[in-house]
Amino acid sequence: MTIMNTRERFVRVLTGERVDRVPFMKIFGGDNAAHPAWEQECPGVMKNIDALLGFEGTYRGWGKTPVAMDPVGFGPPRIIEETETRITRDRGDGTIEQLPKGGDYHRHVLEWPIKDRRSWEEYKVRYLDPEVPQRFPDNWSELVARYRDRDYPLQLTHGGVYGFAREVMGDENLCLAFYDNPELVHDLMTYYTDFAIALWEKQVREVEFDLIECWEDMASKNGSLISPGTFRKFLRPCYEKISAFARKHQIKIILVDSDGNVNELTADMEDSGVTTMYPYEVLAGCNLAAVLDRHPKFSAIGGLRKEAMAEGKEAINAEIAKAKLLIKKGRYIPGPDHFVLSNVTFANYRYFMEKLRDVVMTTPCGN
Repeated sequence: MTIMNTRERFVRVLTGERVDRVPFMKIFGGDNAAHPAWEQECPGVMKNIDALLGFEGTYRGWGKTPVAMDPVGFGPPRIIEETETRITRDRGDGTIEQLPKGGDYHRHVLEWPIKDRRSWEEYKVRYLDPEVPQRFPDNWSELVARYRDRDYPLQLTHGGVYGFAREVMGDENLCLAFYDNPELVHDLMTYYTDFAIALWEKQVREVEFDLIECWEDMASKNGSLISPGTFRKFLRPCYEKISAFARKHQIKIILVDSDGNVNELTADMEDSGVTTMYPYEVLAGCNLAAVLDRHPKFSAIGGLRKEAMAEGKEAINAEIAKAKLLIKKGRYIPGPDHFVLSNVTFANYRYFMEKLRDVVMTTPCGN
């Protein structure tokens, strides 16, 4: 079989076509992403980890354009209160949040910007205009020329049908609004999807894309945050629009990123035109082998228990053995099921990735 590049392998594996092997991708973390503590174990690792471990592709393995797909035009953040341990601030768009001093991810939102129809109408006019010129970087023409010769997959980005709505309303308010104000929720989801498609149309005029990625994070360890009926009523029409756009522009992969237990969510995603999901978190109860058996035309990325990296070689070897079995099933690209935990040493991370690379290079793909 002809030797392929990373772009070809990515697309062919996830669409069930014949391929020489699966690509070896980082999955989580950007270019040369490394924990700062690893620099003590391996000086220089924060500048060259991708080359050192042989990761293929760019960014997570697939790249994305720097076109601004989020709301833009916020005012400057305004400090409301500051104590020895935390800051309470207005983010600039009406989101009131508490942030711990220390730089971790545990922000707590006290007030969301979208509360009703009036606040939504003001918000979308101020912050969600697809025609704002600064959404495209100044060097866009240079990037277009670079993208034409790339050997890695490139995505169009969607902030999520559920994902965008939760970011401006909050999960609890959104779940109440499905029942109390369904027209508002429909408009939130439809408007953002139309906004994204308008920006995609500008990009596909000059660049060929391989996938559309949608960020959702719409599940906990107990399953989807909304019922199948709510999914079909509110999210499915937007995913059908995304799928129609993908078909029109010969984009074969629609990838959804959602943490939590997405075993049962997979069926509704597939029925709505989604082709692939990740990361299938193991400790949330995801059983990727069962999902692939139940959905033979669906594909997946990730699915390897990240905690094994902190537990040592025996636990790592068990995950690598699982990766080999999943690769043989086909339509699967292996990798950790989320970001690497802070208690993982570089030695263990390196052992995990080098063992995984050996499996990737030697295991026939089941496609």
